[in-house]
Amino acid sequence: MDYANLMDNRKKKLAKLLNQINFYESEITEALYKDFKKSAFEAYITEINIVKDDIKYAMKNMNSWAKPKWVLPSLLSFPSSDYIYNEPYGKVLIISPWNYPFQLALSPVIAAFAAGNQVTLKPSELTPNTSALLSKIIRETFDVQEVVAVLGDAEMAKSLLAKKWDYIFFTGSVGVGQKVYEAAAKNLTPVTLELGGKNPCIVDDTGSIELKARRIVWGKFINAGQTCIAPDFILVKSNVKAEFIKHLQLEIEKAYTENPLNSADYCRIVNKKNWLRLTELLQNQNVIHGGDQNEADCYLSPTLVDQPSLESELMKEEIFGPILPILSYDDFDDLKKIIKPLPKPLSLYVFTENTDFSERCIQEFPYGGGCINDTIIHFGNHRLPFGGVGNSGMGAYRGKRSFLTFSHQKAVVKRKNWLDPSFRYAPYGNKLKRLKKLLKWL
Repeated sequence: MDYANLMDNRKKKLAKLLNQINFYESEITEALYKDFKKSAFEAYITEINIVKDDIKYAMKNMNSWAKPKWVLPSLLSFPSSDYIYNEPYGKVLIISPWNYPFQLALSPVIAAFAAGNQVTLKPSELTPNTSALLSKIIRETFDVQEVVAVLGDAEMAKSLLAKKWDYIFFTGSVGVGQKVYEAAAKNLTPVTLELGGKNPCIVDDTGSIELKARRIVWGKFINAGQTCIAPDFILVKSNVKAEFIKHLQLEIEKAYTENPLNSADYCRIVNKKNWLRLTELLQNQNVIHGGDQNEADCYLSPTLVDQPSLESELMKEEIFGPILPILSYDDFDDLKKIIKPLPKPLSLYVFTENTDFSERCIQEFPYGGGCINDTIIHFGNHRLPFGGVGNSGMGAYRGKRSFLTFSHQKAVVKRKNWLDPSFRYAPYGNKLKRLKKLLKWL
């Protein structure tokens, strides 16, 4: 097979996709604003630019990724040449979410197509403007047997899942992810599930409180908190809690003014159903900042909640919105009592100048990925795997891993014929003793 020619054809299509994105960039930004008032800046850095980078990175590296890889042969198969072939799975279904409807739809599509698969994308019905534009861009870029977008609601997704696929890639909630996994299991279809969870954010009493607050406010309230890797709740050392809360309040006002309703940079909740769920979570809570609501606009201001009960719904389910609970701790045992009972989160964040403390957090708490002294930026490095563990998901992608996610790694031994020792063939006689001695030296 001529891998170079095969890759060249795919690269031409990806180059066309990049051109289409450049051509429709203003329309993409407008669609994201229409769907939930995402600012042009956030639209670019969290969606458009990431997709552009993924295309460029794939085009630059896909030839080497696809080429068969020589591996060191085993002495037991001497003489031979051993290889790993990256083979496309075949028909791939990608179900993408609404919170980053452009980026989280196209990034896996790019990888799946680059790996040689036939791709069906089901974008979210909750962001109709972005999904319609996605479908248009895909129609104008790819042949229908290469990539196709299928618009529709949950019933359409259910119908698609009832079909037999060679691979399924899903990004969304834990509950829907379980249903996807059940559907895939009927045909033993391999899956990648990118889900979520309650991501802890630990803040100790070392370093700049102002800087910690600024980075946490950015990571939490970008996209109005509708980010699977956003800090879900804060655990702050009790002796700095009061000062830390003051800085959180100041940083929220710096970012979104005293009235975020009028801020051009503050997103909206995607729809009324999600808005109602979030506002219900605030009932009977000690709101110490924000909490302002406008149902008609699906608006909920950046909100801080002090010391919610661990038994409250706010601390049981993933918030996925602009509500930030703040708990206090005194020692590491306090952290374990709160974090350990929760399902393994997609991310965890630690703010500290104490290296021993951060390393202990990394070792003690299982989670998908995270940062020390920042939030959410680990997703931006395509050299790092992005994925969950346990309830927060299975499988990982980004960069080369995305290509490998959509490729079956086929092992091939090419045996030579100029030597064929009779040792492995029956009758075996007393060969076992000789074999054991030989194996000790290998």
